[in-house]
Amino acid sequence: MNTLPNLRAELKQEYETTKKFIENFPDEKNQYAPHEKSMKMMPLATHIAEVFAWPAMILDTTELDFAKGDYKPTVLNTKAELEKKLDDDYRAAKAALENADESALDPKWTMRSGDQVLAEWSKYGAIRHALDQITHHRAQLGVYYRMNDIPVPKSYGPTADYQGF
Repeated sequence: MNTLPNLRAELKQEYETTKKFIENFPDEKNQYAPHEKSMKMMPLATHIAEVFAWPAMILDTTELDFAKGDYKPTVLNTKAELEKKLDDDYRAAKAALENADESALDPKWTMRSGDQVLAEWSKYGAIRHALDQITHHRAQLGVYYRMNDIPVPKSYGPTADYQGF
């Protein structure tokens, strides 16, 4: 089966949906969190945007080791920075998937913290996990929006704010 066209299409769909969420992002709510254990709104939205770069990173590496400092969260402060990050990281992932061949999806890819293996997938599985993370965290952002009377864009169907397909 040729999986790259499917990954490219899914990445594009997730980008288009996420772009609508980011268009509604309110700069004045950067520090909002619904609970003390919850991420604040800007770091959450930033994480969603930066995960779009993960397919390129996954294809170029064999692992991500948090203990080595391989991951440093991006810090953004404005909606404009967030929009640029989303666009830049989407373009990087899109290019990586366009330049890859099917065999690039087979090798093992590991997420670890030092000796502790957190997860291990094929590169295909790791990219699928990244796409799932986008969906998961975007749903969290939708809850934040609802709690602040910010219109929640449709993802896979209508919302109370946006009817129809």
